[in-house]
Amino acid sequence: MEGTVFTPALEGMKRVKSEEGEMLTKPFLDVCKQILPVIDKFGAAMALVKTDVGGNITRLENKYQSNPAEFENLYSMVKVEVAAKTAKGSSSCTNGLLWLTRAMDFIVELFRNLMEHKDWAMSQVCTEAYTKTLKKFHGWLASSTFTVGVAMKLAPERNKFMDVVAGKGDIRSDIEKFCATFTPLLQENHKFLASLGLDDMKA
Repeated sequence: MEGTVFTPALEGMKRVKSEEGEMLTKPFLDVCKQILPVIDKFGAAMALVKTDVGGNITRLENKYQSNPAEFENLYSMVKVEVAAKTAKGSSSCTNGLLWLTRAMDFIVELFRNLMEHKDWAMSQVCTEAYTKTLKKFHGWLASSTFTVGVAMKLAPERNKFMDVVAGKGDIRSDIEKFCATFTPLLQENHKFLASLGLDDMKA
């Protein structure tokens, strides 16, 4: 493949904001979709994360497709649910956006760890990223399953993984760009949800 597994997502990020600076629904979801092949490269270690991300993308996409004009801006679906007092429901789009953003936080942190801690084994890279991003929001069961089962035993060997994601591009440069460009977009989602008191919902 031309470029790395990050190339499509990096291209897509250029279109996530409107000229007025609004976060656009379809381009944001498209970028998240373009991360799915990256998650795939972890194999079985990330099967749960992939299912979770895919489910939340589908939930938000279905809402968007029900009225593309009304839901062109990502936060409009949250505002509609807040007005209807349904935002805190477990099947709400607000909940979907929150968990999708958290899962992307985890992916970004994981790749940041890969770049910054060259001596860490992949299991440590995963576990530290999980502890920093998702753990505090998961119940005991989810976090114990994740920590013990997933990250430790199933994470691929580090060098092999880097070869798989590299393709024909400059993987280190693309990972750094990915972390630098995606982080502010995710922070913006958190800031918006926090402004409505919706950023700290737990599983």
